Amino acid sequence: MDTNDWLTKHAPGFANLSREEREGIAHFAFLWSLFEGRVLNAGGSPEKLVQLAKSMTEQGSVNLALFAGPLEHFRIRYWLDGRPTYLFDGLNFRRGDRRPLVESVLSGQTNSSDDIVSALLLIVYRLRNNLFHGMKWAYGIREQLANFQNANEVLMRVLERHAL
Repeated sequence: MDTNDWLTKHAPGFANLSREEREGIAHFAFLWSLFEGRVLNAGGSPEKLVQLAKSMTEQGSVNLALFAGPLEHFRIRYWLDGRPTYLFDGLNFRRGDRRPLVESVLSGQTNSSDDIVSALLLIVYRLRNNLFHGMKWAYGIREQLANFQNANEVLMRVLERHAL
């Protein structure tokens, strides 16, 4: 049986996703797998992500202009009037996920390169966990295209700075 046919019949909301949405999610899965395998040595964690961002900054391989689009997207989506939006709560931060760091970047309280890259990677990590652990299916993966497009951009920018 064709995978798309099966998912259309059995996965809630899949039939309502556009081709672009399906591709964005599929690309995210591929990019995360490549990123985790090649950059994180097959073991992603909030601590490793923060350490990676710090290392990239120390090596001078961070050009913040390349991350400006995703940073703006996530700031608009997750921060409003000096506080996190209800969508931010949907990221389902857990203890150890460095939520205060992400909030300080989204609010503009910190603009250091390593903090910005850390926050973006931590958001991507939460999107990854929510997708791969089923949280995104609770509402049929609606309204996620821009999230995955921006997450994909973050992953590609980091991957470009590492020898593949």
